[in-house]
Amino acid sequence: MSLITIQLNGKEVQVPTGSTILEACQQHNVYVPTLCNHPRLPSTGGCRVCAIEVEGMRNLQTACTTIVSEGMVVKTKTDRVASAIQTNLSLLLARHPNTCMTCESNNRCEFQDLIYRYDVPDTFADFHSELSAMDESSPSLIRDLNKCILCSRCVRACSDIQGLNIYGIAHRGFDSLPLTAFDQPLANTNCINCGQCSAFCPTGAIIEKSAVHEVLNALEKKEKILIAQTAPSTRVAVGEEFGMDSGSVSTGKMVAALKQLGFDYVFDTDFSADLTIMEEGSEFLQRVEEGGPFPMFTSCCPGWVNFVEKYYPEYTENLSSAKSPQQMLGAVIKTYFAKKLNVDPSQIYSVSIMPCTAKKDEAERPQHSRDGMRDVDAVLTTRELGRLIRIKKIPYATLPDEAYDNPLGESTGAAVIFGVTGGVMEAALRTAYELKTGKPLPTLNFEPVRGLEGIKAASVDVNGIEIKVAVTHSMEKAQELVGQIHRGEVFYHFVEVMACQGGCIGGGGQPYSLDGKILQKRMASVYSIDERMTLRRSHENPSIQKIYEDFFDKPLSHLAHDLLHTHYTDRSQKAALEKAIHE
Repeated sequence: MSLITIQLNGKEVQVPTGSTILEACQQHNVYVPTLCNHPRLPSTGGCRVCAIEVEGMRNLQTACTTIVSEGMVVKTKTDRVASAIQTNLSLLLARHPNTCMTCESNNRCEFQDLIYRYDVPDTFADFHSELSAMDESSPSLIRDLNKCILCSRCVRACSDIQGLNIYGIAHRGFDSLPLTAFDQPLANTNCINCGQCSAFCPTGAIIEKSAVHEVLNALEKKEKILIAQTAPSTRVAVGEEFGMDSGSVSTGKMVAALKQLGFDYVFDTDFSADLTIMEEGSEFLQRVEEGGPFPMFTSCCPGWVNFVEKYYPEYTENLSSAKSPQQMLGAVIKTYFAKKLNVDPSQIYSVSIMPCTAKKDEAERPQHSRDGMRDVDAVLTTRELGRLIRIKKIPYATLPDEAYDNPLGESTGAAVIFGVTGGVMEAALRTAYELKTGKPLPTLNFEPVRGLEGIKAASVDVNGIEIKVAVTHSMEKAQELVGQIHRGEVFYHFVEVMACQGGCIGGGGQPYSLDGKILQKRMASVYSIDERMTLRRSHENPSIQKIYEDFFDKPLSHLAHDLLHTHYTDRSQKAALEKAIHE
């Protein structure tokens, strides 16, 4: 890496060639405010908040887009810079409602922090007006574009990371807004509810559809048996909500906090991830014996399932029929566990803690209800769990660790790696290979499917049969891979797809983060948990063995199909149009 020398606030420093001034400042702990900039998105300089002076340039420059050059003299602390930042923030505040007290992003809002830091007066209060009606049509997300500051981070997340282009900046000047095509409600678009727009939004303009108050009411009324389940990746993220380091593992504290909130039982979604592997792995082996259809796509990511149903409905038969771990555990809680408690399932209130906004949509699918009763009653994102814990003033960081309840709290390392891209494939191979060959996979750490590369491919010899597998994450890369498969350019037997970058660790409901290495840190923590586990193959889980012995009999049994498998529908716009014509 070549270095150049620049002068930063009167001090000579060395920075990598090709860096932006913002990157140079961050490297040397010089604060520069940002709003439209995010380390995981391409820079635009649109908000003008990162204004700095560069000697020899008449106008102020944007630190996030200006590239350093040898001998450049940069100033970030002049009166001119401070005045420009305050003016730019004041102009953004002119169109922003003063509703912080009731905003879901209160005290977690980047814009609010800057308004306070720079003591920005509400100079244009008389100009406040409603620019857009609130959109609550989606089962997962709420859009209140009156709170939009035109940073375009939602647009870039949806286009540059997801490749879906649901949003675009419409109109001009004061009336500009990130709108859907023809300003349609989100539910009428091809949005897959992944929530990446909400994860990158610096204000409360796009947030998850909150279930915090619904769950809080259930906890305070105590009219039912209250059961929580927590997804694999939440344990390496929720601590960030309370000032812990990025990627901190706080499984025991999360369980303890849920108990203090008032849940009667806290189960581990890792248990049903092991159950998913038993069902999905067995289904894959069945397809190998029957000759397809191939590829078999994983089905545990609801954003990906939504994508297939809306964009490629001809591939619904390729999706594994296995429910996601969330929905499997929801079904098990209201059948197997309800029988153990000798209670009617209607007396159970089941809540899942998920890294994903699309899980809210998934829980509402009619396929996941029986006798008019949902398997999962409410879904809280990791962010919402943090909010709920803060409301109840529980001292999360100092809580003594507690263990999950049994029998639905025992799991393996194979289950926890569900939280990262490649994890479902690796877990499936660990079990399917051994079920088919009677021998363990030569190495448990299946490196070819690990890491953050967009598309990963590998092959495994299973009793003389070469099984070709692929892994992809983010919908941009998923579309690329599906296109290759669709055109017959590549062939795979088994494909894992996660809608979000990094898999569930980068889910749309995870804590907000401006750490450019956040995915790597959470991923490393997930793999460290797997390495420390005594049991690392799903079929080795004693509680899994017992639930088949006592309840399901065997994978793919009639009862297993009834409770642990699902079906999919054509939700493409073409199908919707044909339905409307016939009606």
